[in-house]
Amino acid sequence: MDDRTDDVDWSGLFHATGPATDTPRLLAALLGDDARGFVDGYSHLWSATLRREGKAWPATAPTALLVAELLDNPLLGLDDPTLPDAMLAYLYEVGVAADLGDRAAEIRAQVTDRAPELRAWTAEYVSTDADGRARMWRDGTGLGELVLDQAALACFDLVPALLRRTLPYLASERDRRRACAAAAVGSLARHPAASAQRPELLNQLTSMARAADSSHDLATMVIAIGQFGGDTRPWLTDPHVGVRVCAALAPNLAGDDAANQVLMELERSPQAFGKSFGDMAPPLQLQSKSYQDLRTGRRTN
Repeated sequence: MDDRTDDVDWSGLFHATGPATDTPRLLAALLGDDARGFVDGYSHLWSATLRREGKAWPATAPTALLVAELLDNPLLGLDDPTLPDAMLAYLYEVGVAADLGDRAAEIRAQVTDRAPELRAWTAEYVSTDADGRARMWRDGTGLGELVLDQAALACFDLVPALLRRTLPYLASERDRRRACAAAAVGSLARHPAASAQRPELLNQLTSMARAADSSHDLATMVIAIGQFGGDTRPWLTDPHVGVRVCAALAPNLAGDDAANQVLMELERSPQAFGKSFGDMAPPLQLQSKSYQDLRTGRRTN
């Protein structure tokens, strides 16, 4: 991690609580044996370096690079084998933040045109106190929002590298890690640069789904298949209500009678879906959005 940290000017970046100079140190603690440092680092990763709305801070893209390096580090998860799964979950969230659709070119043009202003705004932001930062969000210039768009663009530009780092984990020996990798790939491979890879990836995910031993892992993979535009109809009649709902949420099933019937069942008994996974949280892709938001989103995507 040290080499990558040296490549980034963290003093010129910020996250949810201010300048990002603390991020490399806190993330490095995830590899150590200091329990308090580990808790602080893990909390910082999830609470400070990602926005609650599923969007990016300026520190998000370089943090994602460090997370990818953590993922490949054999020291990660020696005492807790679920930690690599959490890193894959983080990369999934970065993929969501980076999914700019048709906006990437427009944002790039705006960022280029106003680059000096954005640099000046950011430099002032990281050098002032909390009250000053709060005032800057209300300064009426719109530069703060454009800085956040620039942060999303940085994630967008990083996605091809993150996808390459994530793909090997689709073949992990651990079932849950394969599922988390499928979720991450499902968001990262929406990037235009991955268009040629998608048919092969779709075949791979479909094969993984057919071989899944767990309904939770299957549901996670089915959502990823839907994100690729794959056919999730075979799972609309799955015995597990959670799998059926995840299949019905596929964007290309908007208007499908069978999918609508499944979603109507969800509206009548939303608790049945949550309870269907027992003590486990819903699939990764559903943990940051309400079920109603997801249903609405699939009709407009």
